Amino acid sequence: MIKISQKAKYKTVKHRASTLLVEKKSKFIASVSPADSEEEALEFLKEIKSKYPDATHNVYAYIIDENNIFRYSDDGEPGGTAGMPVLDTIRKEGLVDVCVVVTRYFGGTLLGTGGLVHAYGSSAKQGLYEADIITRALCNVICVKIDYTMSGKIQHMIGTKNLMTDDIVYGDDVTYYIYTTIDETKDLIKEITELTYGRANITVTEQKYIDLKGID
Repeated sequence: MIKISQKAKYKTVKHRASTLLVEKKSKFIASVSPADSEEEALEFLKEIKSKYPDATHNVYAYIIDENNIFRYSDDGEPGGTAGMPVLDTIRKEGLVDVCVVVTRYFGGTLLGTGGLVHAYGSSAKQGLYEADIITRALCNVICVKIDYTMSGKIQHMIGTKNLMTDDIVYGDDVTYYIYTTIDETKDLIKEITELTYGRANITVTEQKYIDLKGID
């Protein structure tokens, strides 16, 4: 379930993911999950700790959009070498509503301060990319009702402009439900009106958050 945000657009991850990084025989397992609340982040952390109870460390960081909540923990690693690099990685990607847990199994060789920072940051980044970074935008759903003789013009527009549709209903007329970002709604309605010579019945029905992968 996609939560309601106060932002018109924000970046997060699409799904859970897990990756493995090996540095001088130490294993770093990055576990990533979307988290719409601090409760969800803590529940995910609890789940990962139960999954890897024999780990040397379970380092974590999360950022929650609502109330701008962020937390991190080094979980026994030297201060500033683990949790903060994970948090910094999330911030550099501009993400919110995400929790990252990096589980370490010590391989017998000390990595040093710089090595730890690099390993935890790299592991977190690897996990985030595996979880698919997406932009989530608040969109209007516009309802376009048009007769069959003009329907081809709307279909052509949808294809050439790569518009996303929620549904297409065929009845006495053809009804298209088209997603458009808030700031593009007015221009799209104007374009459809001109394209159909004012014969389309156009209304804004609702607002939804839509995942727009690859859009900043």
